[in-house]
Amino acid sequence: MLMQMRKAKNIGADVVEIRLDCLTNFNPHRDLEILINQSPLPTLVTCRPVWEGGQYEGDETERQYVLRLAMQFGANYVDVELEIAHDFNDSIYGKKPDSFKVIVSSHNFHNTPSNEAIASLVARIQATGADIVKIATTALDVTDCASIFQIMVHSQVPIIGIVMGERGLISRLLSPKFGGYLTYGALEAGAISVPGQPTAKDLLDLYNFRLIRPDTKVYGIIGKPVGHSKSPLLFNAAFKAVGLNAVYLHFLVDDVEKFFNTYSCIDFASGCSCTIPHKEVALKSMDEIDPTAKKIGAINNIVRRPDGTLIAFNTDYIGAISAIEDGLREINGVIPAGASPLSGKLLVVLGAGGAGKSLAYGAAQKGARVVVANRTFERAKELADKVGGLAMTLAEAENFHPEDGMVLANTTSVGMTPHTDATPLAKHALKRYCLVFDAIYTPKDTRLLEEAKESGAIVVHGTEMLIRQGFEQYKNFTGLPAPEQLFRQLMEEHA
Repeated sequence: MLMQMRKAKNIGADVVEIRLDCLTNFNPHRDLEILINQSPLPTLVTCRPVWEGGQYEGDETERQYVLRLAMQFGANYVDVELEIAHDFNDSIYGKKPDSFKVIVSSHNFHNTPSNEAIASLVARIQATGADIVKIATTALDVTDCASIFQIMVHSQVPIIGIVMGERGLISRLLSPKFGGYLTYGALEAGAISVPGQPTAKDLLDLYNFRLIRPDTKVYGIIGKPVGHSKSPLLFNAAFKAVGLNAVYLHFLVDDVEKFFNTYSCIDFASGCSCTIPHKEVALKSMDEIDPTAKKIGAINNIVRRPDGTLIAFNTDYIGAISAIEDGLREINGVIPAGASPLSGKLLVVLGAGGAGKSLAYGAAQKGARVVVANRTFERAKELADKVGGLAMTLAEAENFHPEDGMVLANTTSVGMTPHTDATPLAKHALKRYCLVFDAIYTPKDTRLLEEAKESGAIVVHGTEMLIRQGFEQYKNFTGLPAPEQLFRQLMEEHA
């Protein structure tokens, strides 16, 4: 345990929580004083009972006695539950050291109540004599975090506000923006105690937690799923490098319209990247759509203007098409000035969603002959008709080989982590392609790309599209040129 405490200090933690209910072979009468006195950091002692989501199943009188022992041994904080807070605070009345604080907590593992109900709960906790109020609710939607943010920012007492679950991650990351007393980070990924809890390392290194202030602008990526996205890695490093007071988060969003209606402040959702499955449905929530994005029928970049209105762009097609063109130049050598190596090429797009639309539109603009293959023929035909191309099903694409030197662009999610054994097209179908592009970037080397290389094709990774479209998004967000070398370095390190 002491080794873990030292590790927490080395990572950069300010306080270490000792969860007595999670320890085995631990004798508090013998071991607790040693832990507290030898800890390299201030200590917060918690012994959470099963009736409040913890693991302690023993005698309640003994549990409270151990928490009082922690105070006597020099702990800086103890966390007690609202249900027993009056009794506990009465038992230590007149005995508290000046440096000792009692956190009184309430956990709701079902939902996030109304603002009025949470405010009433805060008042009840204050009435127990709490030094610090702690409210933990559960996110059924990312917008549930707004209730906790509102309570925190108006609180007159020190408060810890947490919305549990993956949809509540932003409540933990934005604690300093809304006046939170502290937030919790796991020592390592395997030690996460509740869903949605980040590691301490990610808090400090990925999200630049120490730089977040009340006036920090909030950007992020909206999608479902979204945790795999490397965009926070790129944008947060870039913001820090140039000294921008901004943070970029993962937003797990179920309802785009509800998200933007709830988070409508100028400095919250100041700009968003948009990924699967929202690239098309998000169009309905925009005040203005860039003409190219409107033609494509899909967006991946949203900027909130100073007047609060939202304008949308599509940078996917720029990133993907330029990457494919550079790959073709490796094969064809010098291309006449002003000409695209895609001109006249037969390009097969797998998938007719947002990314598929971007690829098909961009390729057609460059003079390629576009074929759209999709699981459902109707969607393939709808897109193919818009770009003057042909349509087929994915099954038909297996035996489609009218000529050599074709280009393949996969925009489906087939082969993405964790389903890395899957591929959208069998290996035997890859022999006629001179170049294969996969929009997936987790993993970098998908099964499709590995088999394409074995078949003799040039491959273009999804990371290249991510980087290049990211350059354009960064410029739209900030008005500044993107730090291209930094983006490439980070993607190389974290591929």
